[in-house]
Amino acid sequence: MCYSAGLEAIAVSETPPHVWWPNPRAAFDVVAIAASAGGLRALTSVLSALSRDFPAAVTVVQHLDPRHRSLMAELLSRQSRLPVKQAEDGDRLCPGSVFVAPPDRHLLVNPDGTLSLSRADLVHFLRPSADLLFESVAASFKDRAIAVVLTGTGADGSSGLQAIKKMGGTVVSQDEGTSEFFGMPSAAIQTGQVDFVLPLEEIASALTKLVQGDAT
Repeated sequence: MCYSAGLEAIAVSETPPHVWWPNPRAAFDVVAIAASAGGLRALTSVLSALSRDFPAAVTVVQHLDPRHRSLMAELLSRQSRLPVKQAEDGDRLCPGSVFVAPPDRHLLVNPDGTLSLSRADLVHFLRPSADLLFESVAASFKDRAIAVVLTGTGADGSSGLQAIKKMGGTVVSQDEGTSEFFGMPSAAIQTGQVDFVLPLEEIASALTKLVQGDAT
């Protein structure tokens, strides 16, 4: 199913194959967010501040313990006005819905707007990998994609965000002052490819303006 707040649920079978239906009100189709240590608070801050009619799809990679069932989607859904679900293979993106990568699965976005889950090799010891999510979003949605790097250790996302930029997309990073762990944002910023470095509390507003085409 494709779920979107304020829109009817659209069954995958009702959508023609190999077709992505973009939201005509949006300047971007997909926002891909990556987080690690400290990510629950950061993701909650961003998602809770997005309006019910946010006109882009959202995908999330949060590094999780692969040995345990994740409650991340449930926890985020309690604070978000957007519907949040743990991604399943074959899910279809739609505006105003949030899909969270399950533990121990890479989350990939396909050009037709469907999602794929993979148990391919770990990337820099990680699965799910933000780099792989960003690269798939860049290949599928090109200049209509936004990558967001939030608090976390390590450098996951710093390679994939360069693919986003190469295809004409936009990159946002959390700043040092509001990051519980600055490893991932720092690695992103050091690539020189980040368009906006923002305090956590300003990221949702920036995403809204970008997706609505109002950013200056």
